[in-house]
Amino acid sequence: MKLLSLILAGLLLLSQLTPGGSLKCWNYHGKCRHKCFKKEKVYVYCTNNKLCCVKSRFLPKNLPWQI
Repeated sequence: MKLLSLILAGLLLLSQLTPGGSLKCWNYHGKCRHKCFKKEKVYVYCTNNKLCCVKSRFLPKNLPWQI
């Protein structure tokens, strides 16, 4: 039973990583990076202190800090 739990925990951890080594964020629509690309916006910050870069089409229409 402990081995199964350990395997599941390892798979869960590996599922958070992408081949490029960057973490996914914002419901898997964004990627954690030091700098965002031109067509991406920062919506939240990742747990590793990087920016969560999300394409504009995945952002909510009404951002709370924009009036």
